[in-house]
Amino acid sequence: MGIILLSVTAALGQAGPAAGGVPTGTQQAEPVSYASVTQLNGMLAQLEASSKDTQADLVKLRIEHWKTSTASKKETLAKVDSIQRNLQGALPEVIGQLRAAPEDLPTTFKLYRILDALCDVVGSVAEDTGAFGTKDELQLVANDLNGFDATRKQMAQRMESLSSAKEAEIVRLRTDLKTAQAAIPAVPPKKTVVDDNAPPPKKPVVKKKPVAKPAALAGTPGAAPAGQTPPAAAPSKPQ
Repeated sequence: MGIILLSVTAALGQAGPAAGGVPTGTQQAEPVSYASVTQLNGMLAQLEASSKDTQADLVKLRIEHWKTSTASKKETLAKVDSIQRNLQGALPEVIGQLRAAPEDLPTTFKLYRILDALCDVVGSVAEDTGAFGTKDELQLVANDLNGFDATRKQMAQRMESLSSAKEAEIVRLRTDLKTAQAAIPAVPPKKTVVDDNAPPPKKPVVKKKPVAKPAALAGTPGAAPAGQTPPAAAPSKPQ
């Protein structure tokens, strides 16, 4: 029994909003058909009615008067408490998310997991009631179990239908993409022509710089000091 309680707690605990507190369904932008919304609203209304009836029926159980051990009574009371807490918390939260995004698959799957877990735990309480409770108590819990199970089956069919529709949409989008790509004309790549007979390019002529002549050294005969004009040569005497 403890394993069942752990499984329902884990399933319902994962049914909260996505990271950041934003429900997954708020990202849905595509319009939803009237038939799909009508179908979902009927299922959710049925589920809310089952939840309300179950909460009232569980209060009517007189588990403390059952002819069984104290440990068995405590175990059944723990199951009832788990069901009540999740019917008042996690279930309404996910129902609200699904109403905001009627065809969101992750949220739809969350609700299905909650229903699957609830059927397990309510079924376990029904077994305990059949073993230790009265016939009237058993009838109440059995009706509650049937209500959850009926909605679970409808939710499974809806998930299958939505999955098929999403898959068909993906195939259509891929086909449209291929058609659009085929309609785009192919651009030929640029070609570079190499002429093997063309003469090689001429190398540029590098002009040599003229070498500067060295200046006359001071003290050389006949050389004037720097910055002065050399004196004129004396005329030769006649013989």
